[in-house]
Amino acid sequence: MSAVRTRFAPSPTGLLHLGSARTALFAWAFARHHGGKFILRIEDTDVERSTREAVDAILDGMRWLDLNYDEGPIYQMQRMPRYKEVLAQMLERGLAYRCYMSAEELDALRAAQMARGEKPRYDGRWRPENLKPGQLPPAGIPPVIRFKNPLSGTVAWDDQVKGRIEIDNAELDDLVIARSDGTPTYNFCVVADDIDMRITHVIRGDDHVNNTPRQINLMHALGADPPVYGHLPTVLGADGTKLSKRHGAVGVMQYAEEGFLPEAMVNFLARLGWSHGDDEIFDRAELVRWFDVSHVNPAPARFDADKLRWLNHEHIKRLADAELGSRLVPYLQRSGLEVANGPDPATVAALLRDRAATLSEMADAARYFYATPHLPAEKVAEQVNDANRPALAELYDEFASLDWQRDAISAALKAASARHGLKPPQIMMALRVLVAGTPSTPAIDAVLVLLGRDAVRQRMASGLGLQR
Repeated sequence: MSAVRTRFAPSPTGLLHLGSARTALFAWAFARHHGGKFILRIEDTDVERSTREAVDAILDGMRWLDLNYDEGPIYQMQRMPRYKEVLAQMLERGLAYRCYMSAEELDALRAAQMARGEKPRYDGRWRPENLKPGQLPPAGIPPVIRFKNPLSGTVAWDDQVKGRIEIDNAELDDLVIARSDGTPTYNFCVVADDIDMRITHVIRGDDHVNNTPRQINLMHALGADPPVYGHLPTVLGADGTKLSKRHGAVGVMQYAEEGFLPEAMVNFLARLGWSHGDDEIFDRAELVRWFDVSHVNPAPARFDADKLRWLNHEHIKRLADAELGSRLVPYLQRSGLEVANGPDPATVAALLRDRAATLSEMADAARYFYATPHLPAEKVAEQVNDANRPALAELYDEFASLDWQRDAISAALKAASARHGLKPPQIMMALRVLVAGTPSTPAIDAVLVLLGRDAVRQRMASGLGLQR
């Protein structure tokens, strides 16, 4: 195999969605697996719909997923002189011709063909060999440029995902490769780019299957060997319908905002139609080591939001405390919390990692470590009552000199419960509400240690109405 060169070539007309991100991941993983090069190409020739915001969204998504590219980003709009050079060469060599058929004529032709039950297609009337002697171009009609597609034979390729595909050339008409205003069309630009960039393997969505025979014929006409193609199946919603926002199909950076880890997203995207035995949880290095396009399932994959959350939680549990804490910090800050006002985020993350599926959920759960909760009196009264108030007041005093360690705090809570004839939860639930503002926290002795003696006693005094 020659040196592998793959590319990801998105159109900057919207966000980087899951399907496109998976395409980028597979092209990247294939290149990395074979020690090749991965190129990012921005196909921005649709000037009306392409935006700088969409370009930034693509670049941000690639950066977040750590899909590092070796060349690019290469913008098609910056390659216009090269496209016009190739178009001129094709006209000069008789590989293409100018077509003066008006839009009205083309519409009438297609309507007549459909009325006869035929496939609507251009009839080649402006092919040089079909012109009548002395026929001249009509005045006032700027021509398009069409590629002289072979009239017979077949075009075929061995798709890495779908297997052998063959199309009769008689099914293909002469493709427009430049519009009447001179701008080149999508299929032409793709071929010129793939040739110039020496692309060896094209991994893309199966919505491009119909483009492939046209692109292969263009490649052959230009004297180039077509790359190896692999067309990835569609990603569907869990209900089997087209993936949409209601399934959770938002731009990948929305998942970053919501506190998903890029490692988990890479893992999740890789499992959308590809597998390595029974391995469910793996990292980027393992993906690169294992990846093979031939293992992609040709059937559509299904998006499962619950599976993504589960994978994210598993990857959260894999991170070292310090790393998880550093990743938690931006989500704490986004919530308006001052990290310097509380414990080391690494210790907080270690305590909460088993309870939060995303970093944003972890930041919400960690709020009481960095900001004093303020519960209405009636909510406090649901847990603090005449039965446990004396025990809590004693603990407030005892905490002033207690060795501030989990085992000492745990022993003090149990002893206070026993002295007052209470069950330990009657003390612990009340303490949770007083110091954390919620009856749902990790082990209360661990929470108290992290909050610190002073913060715990201040919150207890405030909730119990004690003199300080």
